[in-house]
Amino acid sequence: MKKLLILLGLLLSNFSLAEAQIAVRGGIIHTMDGASITDGVVVIKDGIIKEIGPASQVRIPDGFEVLEAAVVTPGLVDIHSTLGLTGIYNIPHDQDHLDESAPIQPELRAIDAYNPQEALIAWVRSFGVTTVHTGHSPGAPVSGQTMIVKTRGTTIDDAVVDDATALAVTLTPPGAFGGQSKQFTTRAKTIALLRQELIKAQEYRDKLRRSENDDDTPAPAHDLHLETMVRVLEGDLALMVTAHRTRDMINALRLADEFGLRLWLDGAAEAHQILPIIKEAGVPVLLHPTMMRAFLETENASMETAALLREAGIPFGIQSGYEAYVPKVRVVLFEAAIASAHGLSFDDALAAVTIDPARILGIDERVGSLVKGKDGDLALYDGDPFEYSSHCVGVVVEGVVVSQEKR
Repeated sequence: MKKLLILLGLLLSNFSLAEAQIAVRGGIIHTMDGASITDGVVVIKDGIIKEIGPASQVRIPDGFEVLEAAVVTPGLVDIHSTLGLTGIYNIPHDQDHLDESAPIQPELRAIDAYNPQEALIAWVRSFGVTTVHTGHSPGAPVSGQTMIVKTRGTTIDDAVVDDATALAVTLTPPGAFGGQSKQFTTRAKTIALLRQELIKAQEYRDKLRRSENDDDTPAPAHDLHLETMVRVLEGDLALMVTAHRTRDMINALRLADEFGLRLWLDGAAEAHQILPIIKEAGVPVLLHPTMMRAFLETENASMETAALLREAGIPFGIQSGYEAYVPKVRVVLFEAAIASAHGLSFDDALAAVTIDPARILGIDERVGSLVKGKDGDLALYDGDPFEYSSHCVGVVVEGVVVSQEKR
């Protein structure tokens, strides 16, 4: 009987998601796809945006649940976090973000560590964050993989958008995060370790190719470690390198060029010092939280870096990041607000936590803007989202209302 009730509950849950019918009216709707809409309506059915436009032109079907807010935006997209691997209490029980048993562990999957029922997820979501690129934290030369999730669901299958997105690499010593990792010695040693692993992966890939083309050549034994590194070489996984100092970013660019890697510069506290170099390399920046504590490796961080990246034409998104103290992640809504007070326009600040990170992550066909056919992910506010006196009053993920708390 108990098993039957559980099965019935799952079926009803799936039915409610598939049949979600909701309309959202906004005094102003920032679509992030052209001009904003005054007195607009978004109609969502089966989790997908079916119609969007002025209220005078969009009919709300009978029977649809209707939400209203002064301001509506796409659900916010956090371009880099450790949410779900780090927990709200900052105790060993809820920390799965960094394994220090070895310096290089590319085989560690974020999907195996993510906890969709972590209370910190609900807290971040309540401010409008609906999509997060999350995974293993900085603190080891290669700490593991990252993934993309929606901030909903009781199981990982409910949440996952992409189960393997990037490989997390750290070139900036962990002192910048308050950590005491024993995996670092010197910068030269760290780069040498990475280069050696990439060479091993090249050799492993060559053996695989020879075995595929020659029946007399045996295939090498399965090696999760090297198979993951091959995915990096092939560009299937991005190489996300946490680097704050100029010299560390230059090392990352050099390594990526040497092996033809798809590089994302993560953190990048001193990016404003080498804008032309980053621009020429054509790599995006997963920019540190605007209000990140500036000390040690991050002492030259600037609240104006977002505006400078925009001016230079370098793709970037603002992240919640990773920090060693409670609760280890920030809220990108507030980080974008501070960036908008330091040279970034409102539209560009909102883009930095919606459509721009979606493009960098390769999920802009689903999220990041309010367009017919995209996921019904919305954040509702009772005023300007970047004003300290405003509140998030509703969050919708794929047409399901997941929060109506006033935050």
